Formats: sequence, C-alpha cells, structure tokens
Amino acid sequence: MEQVYATRSELLARRARIRLATQGGELLKERRGALIKEFDRLGASVLASIELLDRQIAGAGKLLGIAIAEEGREPLNSAAFAAEEGIGVTLHTRTVAGVPIVEIEKDEVERARTGRGYSLVATSARIDAVAERFESVLARLLEVAALELSVRRLADEIARTTRRMNALEHVVVPRLEAEQAHISLVLEERELEDRVRLRRMRARGHSGEGQS
Repeated sequence: MEQVYATRSELLARRARIRLATQGGELLKERRGALIKEFDRLGASVLASIELLDRQIAGAGKLLGIAIAEEGREPLNSAAFAAEEGIGVTLHTRTVAGVPIVEIEKDEVERARTGRGYSLVATSARIDAVAERFESVLARLLEVAALELSVRRLADEIARTTRRMNALEHVVVPRLEAEQAHISLVLEERELEDRVRLRRMRARGHSGEGQS
C-alpha cells in the first residue's frame, strides 16, 4: 500500500473515489452488455453468411470445372477478361457503445447477360451461368467482409472493457477500500487516544483541586 495520510480530508477523498470507481464499473457493465448484445447479433449473421458463402463457392467452383471441361479455358478466360470491371463500394459506419460498426453499400454486382461486356454470340449459356454464380459469390463476400470486420472490432472492445471492469472491481476498489479502512482505523485510534488524554488531564485537574 502506498503512503496514506490519515486525515479527514483523505478519508473523504477515498470515499469519493470509491463512489466514482463503483459508478464507473456500473457504466462499463452497461457498455459491455450493449457490446455483447450487438456481437451476438452480428456473430450469428456472420456465421450464417460464411456457411452460405462456402456453399456458394463450392457450387460456383463445381460449375466452373464443368464449364472448363466442356468449353475449354480460352473462351472462359476471354469472357472473364471482357467482364472485368470495378465495383463501386462505399463503407458507412454506425456507432454501438462507441464502437464503429461497418455497413457496406455497393454497386449492383449481379449483371444482366448484356451488361458483362462479352459477346453473347461468342459465349455459351454455360459461361453465363458461371458468371452469374461468381457474381453472387462476390456479392456475398463483400457482405461477409463488412460483418467480420465489425465482429472483430466488437470482440476487441469487449475484451478491453472486460479488463477495465476487472481492474476496477478486483484492484482499484479493493485498494481504495483498504486505504479507507486504514485511515478510519488510524483516526479512531487517535480519537481514542485524545479521549484518554483528555480524561487524564481532567482527572489531574480534579486531583489538584482536591489537594488545594
């Protein structure tokens, strides 16, 4: 325990700090509860989205393998090169208990056959099907990326808030309470000593009066 000055002002200061630390702990508990609630909500969404994404990737990969076997690589490579185009993506954030949650706004990923840039005459319906499948995969992937980023931020903040709660509850408040108890004990001992001293002085005074 650090040096503690046993005075009334120090005792009042410890009491005030204990109240503040306790209130701070309650606020942290409320914040942690809000973070966990959002984490559970987004966590369920991201798990479901990842599971769906895995199925979509497997289906798209299977369809691509069939297309390569049926069409050959050259028509697919040519169509992929022609269809290559950037996708506009904008990230928005909303705040949950001080943590920025990412929400994504993107251009339409899934395009019509006439909007992919390749010649419909030179390509087959199978290539169109492959393009459609992988566009769906890309759209899902962008959503999963935003969800996963938000979930990681929430997990980090939950861990940080939990550490602060534990520090207050198990370190700061007990230390302040121990200091408060120490100060109270010293003050009580001093008060008792003062009373004893005062009684002795009075007793001596009465004794002196009796002798006179």
